Amino acid sequence: MIISRRKLIVSGLTATAGAAGLAAAARLAQKYGLIPPDHGGIYGPGETLTYATQRLLTRHSLAREFSRSQISPRPFPNEQAPPTEEFKRHQATGFVDWRLSVDGMVHQAGAFSLADLKSFPSRSHITELTCEEGWSYIAEWIGTPLSHVLNLAGVQPQARYVMYSSMEPDSWDSIDMADALHPQTLICYGMNGSDLPVPHGGPLRMRVPRQIGYKNVKFITRLTVTDSLKNFGNGCGAIGCEYGYAWYTGI
Repeated sequence: MIISRRKLIVSGLTATAGAAGLAAAARLAQKYGLIPPDHGGIYGPGETLTYATQRLLTRHSLAREFSRSQISPRPFPNEQAPPTEEFKRHQATGFVDWRLSVDGMVHQAGAFSLADLKSFPSRSHITELTCEEGWSYIAEWIGTPLSHVLNLAGVQPQARYVMYSSMEPDSWDSIDMADALHPQTLICYGMNGSDLPVPHGGPLRMRVPRQIGYKNVKFITRLTVTDSLKNFGNGCGAIGCEYGYAWYTGI
């Protein structure tokens, strides 16, 4: 019987975690470049094992999609900070001056308006935004694939992550290239057939349906492509990690 390299690695990770502890499993994950940015600290080995195993087993898997009849009638937008004066100015003009900048390890940095993004190929999917606090709901999400924007910018081959930040103060996160290039990951500008409502992150939010809700940052204004997250915040990959949340939250 022929065993694939992927199965061998997964088996090794699992066996090592059980027999010699999580630290040894982390060393094996490091050998294959599967170490998440929040690998330090007391929970680091566990975060590493989760990320490495899921990446090997579910790299190309799709988040579950639902029928239109299953869309939640009253989706809860969750907490958001009061709008800033700058945001109010954008809102008053219909967000015509809103820009999403792309920089970092790309061949052509630039900025895209809402009109630009809406002129690109669009995709929609009906998926669940899964909130760990229980405010989950199913909605139709409409936007342009993040992969399309990254392809226009020309991602350099050594890039490993995309950091995305919000107009909200201290609101940012990041994903690896597997999620960034995944066909369901959207720069979302629409919801349930209309423009994305402001309480749900309009005019733009990141939609990463294979990860938990807090990875889906609202009001995004910037994408930075990078090979390391050490220079962002405290280096663990997301503002949430600085408050005890995991960087990788695959569902």
